[in-house]
Amino acid sequence: MEIYMKTTIKLAVASALVAAASSANAGIVIPAGDWTLDIGGNVNAYYTSTRESGDLRGGSGGTLGGSNSTNESTESNITTGLLPSFLSVSGKTRQNDLDVAFTISINPGASTTRAGFQGSQQENRQAFLTFGDKSWGSIKLGKDLGIYASDAILNDMTLLGVGAGAGILAGNTTTLGRIGTGFIYADWKAQVAYTSPNWNGFQFTVGATQAWDATSAAQFNATPGNPFASAQGRGRGGSSPAFEGKASYEWTGDVAGKVWTSFFTQDVEFGSVVTTAAAVRGDNERATAMDIGANVNVAGFGLTGYYAKGRGVGTTLMLRDGFDATGKRRDSQDWYVQGTYTIPGVGTKLGVSYGRSELEGNSGEVAGLLAGGADYENKMWTVGAYHPLTKHLNLVAEYSDVETEIGALDGTSKTVSAGAILFF
Repeated sequence: MEIYMKTTIKLAVASALVAAASSANAGIVIPAGDWTLDIGGNVNAYYTSTRESGDLRGGSGGTLGGSNSTNESTESNITTGLLPSFLSVSGKTRQNDLDVAFTISINPGASTTRAGFQGSQQENRQAFLTFGDKSWGSIKLGKDLGIYASDAILNDMTLLGVGAGAGILAGNTTTLGRIGTGFIYADWKAQVAYTSPNWNGFQFTVGATQAWDATSAAQFNATPGNPFASAQGRGRGGSSPAFEGKASYEWTGDVAGKVWTSFFTQDVEFGSVVTTAAAVRGDNERATAMDIGANVNVAGFGLTGYYAKGRGVGTTLMLRDGFDATGKRRDSQDWYVQGTYTIPGVGTKLGVSYGRSELEGNSGEVAGLLAGGADYENKMWTVGAYHPLTKHLNLVAEYSDVETEIGALDGTSKTVSAGAILFF
């Protein structure tokens, strides 16, 4: 991913603002001796109403695709959207022929569901430094948005809104947007990364990121008697880091756009891991994934297409459910298409998108909902309207319809959301 002198979240915000036909300005800029400080962020909140039906209500089966946090058929919340509210402080300076910068951010939520309890309402997603020069590129060290699949979320129109997850994630700092219904979450990762100079629109990034443990759905969404929990292999990050990279080409003009591709690879160790179903093999496995995407804009119309293929990376969250109880990799794929149109003279952006995330069970699985090679699939279509009331304030309305299928079981989750997001 491109190494920015300001925060990666700010690029996501700028991208979202463009999607909403609003003007994106810098934050509060303060000269401070040799440094230039930039304070910026956003505050957002949405009223949401989620109605669900079918077998997979209340997160049963380990799903995250939009289920309510209770077994009620309808749940209403006032919550933060896909972007958490955040406050970031960035600084940059030029020293010894180097551009030097830092970013630190805090990310609170806008809702709570428990009396007297605020502890889960805080994240710290960014703490990194960069140094470099436009002649040879830049180096980033610290915690920031991951490299693989980062463009998938930056081009998602629900970045300004809610998407899925308004029920089960009520009281958290963020909803899901299209995460898990079209792409895997790039997440926030400790990393050492190099980004090349921009050569007439072409740029690449490669980096080593912190290796993560392979996890099961039950560790994120445990429910009593959850049978899906017994079919997951839980491996540990290997002795080496994960490796990620991406390349992109961007152009401007009457027909503007961007194409990109990225990869992820990580060794996962199973030798000393005890699972809930069976002992796994004593060797290691490698989780891998690649993606490709494109975005084109002309005369107010925008079109985005994205596709990813993985082995062992799982679904929704990186390395979630990527391995079965014997440590064998599961195959997965993610894709979405999105079309938008900005109304001339008004600035309101209208959009519609559809996507799927699919996880294939292995033929040898004998426990849990994926036994016998059953598949796990989340799919969602979303329609939304994003109106710039001022250059900093956007009104948002969305409708998202999620359908989850796990073997012979299925469920639907339909969410209506309306609110506002303010950038500064």
